[in-house]
Formats: sequence, structure tokens, C-alpha cells
Amino acid sequence: MKFVARKKPTAIELHQGDLPAGLSFGASVAVDTETQGLNPNRDRLCVAQLSSGDGVCHLVQFAAGRYQAPNLTALMADPGVTKIFHFARFDVVILKKFLGVEIKPVYCTKIASRLVRTYTDYHGLKHVTRELLGIELSKEQQSSDWAANKLSGDQLKYAAMDVVNLHALKERLDIMLVRESRMELAQSCFDFLNVRGELDTGGWGDVDIFAH
Repeated sequence: MKFVARKKPTAIELHQGDLPAGLSFGASVAVDTETQGLNPNRDRLCVAQLSSGDGVCHLVQFAAGRYQAPNLTALMADPGVTKIFHFARFDVVILKKFLGVEIKPVYCTKIASRLVRTYTDYHGLKHVTRELLGIELSKEQQSSDWAANKLSGDQLKYAAMDVVNLHALKERLDIMLVRESRMELAQSCFDFLNVRGELDTGGWGDVDIFAH
């Protein structure tokens, strides 16, 4: 199946507290999170957004202290569904902390970009999407109050655009990984992400434990 890059989502479905029962995303699901900040030891999970690559985005909004989400948790733990992130290092930590789930298998488009787009130092989602898909992402809502009781339309669109093109990005990056004979190396990095998350939250976030 070839995934089409989209300049805007075709639909946004907002759910409170969990995904609806029976919702299927197929063999792979694009995932992102919005938090109150970027410190997983301090900041809480506010929103999780998901897409099967068909242009539809499902957003799950969480109230403070209410993280019983059995349907979302089951999806994140499902070994038959690949979870596609951009900068999975952060998302797997925040989802594990609040949902209590270790996410496998994982694919990270940022790691893939770093392994094959060695001609640039720009690996943010905005830059990768612009180059590989020709789509310009707006980051105006990146620093907004994601813990608000009611999310704005601009916030919903911003969150959706962070996931609706991840399948298409994965397709392009996979071609480059195969071309450069780095797919196996990428997979090893993806497999290490849960351990990397434990190091981050355990106090080794800025320490190179492999250094002399």
C-alpha cells in the first residue's frame, strides 16, 4: 500500500480518555503526543494522536490524573502493529509513564532521517516533511496550552498534521535506508528505544555511557 502525503487531514476525531473500542489501524499506526512540557519527570501527558495513514487523525485527550485507557494501551502493546513516531525517544517514555505500557515494535522517522540524511543537520519533522514530501508544516501551536479543557481548532489541526504524513515519510526513508544498506542498523536503534528511555528517566539522559 502506497501512502499519500497530505497538506491537511481529511478528518479529525476527538476522543476523551481513550480510543473507542473496535477501532483498527491496520499493521502500522502513526503516533505522537502533546505534553505540558518536555520534561517527562515533571510534565504530564495531555493528548495522544494517531493515524493509519489514510488522512484521518484520532486524538485522545486526557484529563489530569485520568489515564485508564485500555484500548489505547492495548494498541501500543500489540506486537502485530508497528508504532511510527518522530522522535520516539520522548514519546515512548511519556506513554510508558502515564499508560504503564512498553511500546513495541517502534519505528522512528527521526532516527531514520539521521541515518540517511547525513548531508544535513536538520532532522526536525518540519524539515524532513518539507524535503521528502514537499509539505510545509506550521509549528505555531507547538508551544500552547495542551492541558486546556477545550482545545482550539488550530491545536487540533496542528496535532493531526504531526501524524498524518508519518506513513508516507516512513516509505521514503525506508527506500533511502535500503539504498544505503542501513536498514538493519536502523532496526537495532528502534529496538533500543525502550532501553534509551529507561536511561533518560534514570538520570543518564545527557551522559554518554559508551564514552571512555
